[in-house]
Amino acid sequence: MSVKAGQAHYEPVTPREVSSADYANALERLHAGMRKLDVPTPHFTDRVEQAQQLVANRDHTPALADADRELLGDTLRSLKRVIGERGGAEQLLHGEPHPGNVLTTKNGLLFIDLETCCRGPVEFDIAHAPEEVSEHYPAANQDLLRECRILMLAMIATWRWDRTDRLPNGRQLGTEWLSQIRAALDHKDVCPSDGA
Repeated sequence: MSVKAGQAHYEPVTPREVSSADYANALERLHAGMRKLDVPTPHFTDRVEQAQQLVANRDHTPALADADRELLGDTLRSLKRVIGERGGAEQLLHGEPHPGNVLTTKNGLLFIDLETCCRGPVEFDIAHAPEEVSEHYPAANQDLLRECRILMLAMIATWRWDRTDRLPNGRQLGTEWLSQIRAALDHKDVCPSDGA
């Protein structure tokens, strides 16, 4: 399969192990290019609100246990507020630059599937990349990145409980991510039930 981006055509190469440094460099280049664009896009908090609506709607998430529903709802609400109150620099973002949206080409790594573009701090994007990538993205605020990682986990865990979700092993992943959220919150100063 080949990919066309604008007028350019990129032939994929045989997949190889992508180094964390290469991934971070490609993400930094993407962010630098996106900083130059001024296009209307939703804010990352709009995506958080979509997840909050799913958590709140038992008809759409009927299999979500009450304790998990409370955890997700509180985490989404409190971290959206905490991250928003930081008031850091925001820009156009990919929205989901996880490894499934990275294409290896002979010209280097390219990010695909840009339908999730949004505005927010770069740490929101970095949170979707493998954890070791952040070690090669020195400008990232590590506290903000930890908060964005937990927020991202809460969002993707919520989507796995949507009754229309078709991701193979989605519920299993959702359960694993709920455990990761609990573990992360045990080691974080953000309390998901802080009344936010």
